[in-house]
Amino acid sequence: MSDLTRETIALALGDRPHEFYDSIASSSDRALALLEKGVPSGTVVIADQQTSGRGRLGRAWLSPPGAALMLSVVLHPPANAMSDVGMMAALAVVETIAAMGATGAGIKWPNDVQIGGRKVCGVLPESTWQGERRIGAIVGIGINVRVDFAGSPLADSAISLEDVVGAVDRTAFLVNLLARIDHWSALLGSDAIFTAWRGRLNMIGRAVTVHTPTGVIIGTADRVERDGTLWVADAEGALQRVIAGDIAIGTQD
Repeated sequence: MSDLTRETIALALGDRPHEFYDSIASSSDRALALLEKGVPSGTVVIADQQTSGRGRLGRAWLSPPGAALMLSVVLHPPANAMSDVGMMAALAVVETIAAMGATGAGIKWPNDVQIGGRKVCGVLPESTWQGERRIGAIVGIGINVRVDFAGSPLADSAISLEDVVGAVDRTAFLVNLLARIDHWSALLGSDAIFTAWRGRLNMIGRAVTVHTPTGVIIGTADRVERDGTLWVADAEGALQRVIAGDIAIGTQD
């Protein structure tokens, strides 16, 4: 029997508004549609399989059935707290998996969760608008639970949670993760999220290569600002401001 079914989720989540799909193109697309209908904050869309999911920087995020935990959560953050949404979700994931015994868990800027430097979870926050008014946000979360990366191009850069902590019940994992999301969602807009997120970053003070829309920056990750901006000290010691980009620890060609 699957560890993630409509019945187990309904029993575990109780009155929490949710939808579960054995297979869906994108849980985030469905969550955005629900957001536009005015569903309450905390509504969650869960999928056993996702066939056309989105990752950061336009990448695809797919999941075979039974191998991952894919969910998207509807949020109504304060207007000044959109930059907190991705921080909050990554923080909730890293705390949940660390509590399960995943030593070496950390956040690669801005919101990829890694174990031992290998990616276990991706986070993608999105918002939606009506005219000039933002009506809310959703955050998509994809966690490798038992994906087999052996022999794949991702074998050295990705990892599954069960490789580290042993067998995982995805429904129980979902409940624990949503508890951390609820905790931090209540603090959106506060400095507490930023402080905790910054403390979980795994590349501050380390050599990094950052691919940005305007070029490549090689240097040392110096610090992050309250809005999530990363500053990198280049080879000449000049600080370069990074708002968006793909970061790798170490120097690369």
